[in-house]
Amino acid sequence: MLKRAAADIKAGMTVNLGIGLPTQVLKHVPENLPVCLHSENGIAGVGPVLANEKADRNLIDAGGAYVSPVPGTSYFDSALSFAIVRSGRLDLTLLGAFEVAGNGDLANWMIPGKFTPGAGGAIELAQKARRVGVITTHTDKKGNPKILSACTLPLTARTCVDRIYTDMAVCDVTADGLCLTEIAEGVSVDDVIAATGARLIIPDQPLPTF
Repeated sequence: MLKRAAADIKAGMTVNLGIGLPTQVLKHVPENLPVCLHSENGIAGVGPVLANEKADRNLIDAGGAYVSPVPGTSYFDSALSFAIVRSGRLDLTLLGAFEVAGNGDLANWMIPGKFTPGAGGAIELAQKARRVGVITTHTDKKGNPKILSACTLPLTARTCVDRIYTDMAVCDVTADGLCLTEIAEGVSVDDVIAATGARLIIPDQPLPTF
């Protein structure tokens, strides 16, 4: 799932990796790929996460991981960082999700009754990035679908998601609906349909696997 999402990060992009699963995508981005990874706490040019004994304790990403610089890394305050986001300069953001709807609605910042530190940068990232990808398990710990016909949790943003990456499939939000575009090795189309709470458009041709 993470490796598949990383494959959509192309040379020349400016990309934000959200807290949680998306930050792990960094492990699958080739070191020599010329991309600019942005962290909303004020870094452009995020390098690999370092072990504690090798880390600079003053250099963390938005999720609190100890990251490293790359040639050309720059640092700035939160105001400038969010100006980058709000002005639409991010080519792609990859975000986690509690729920995502077939029309692209996203709920990823709170579950009522449970502690949350707040929405953070999720609202701006979801609304302003040129392309929004969601990385999530296809179902929750109880086996309930996380891809639904409509979100039941408080929304982060409406109709913002372009692509969903899960441990079972890749789905694209299109004008015609939610389209199944790829499946994981060892997973059948029927498995994906059974685990999805939204209507899926199934192409006539065989689906590629990842």
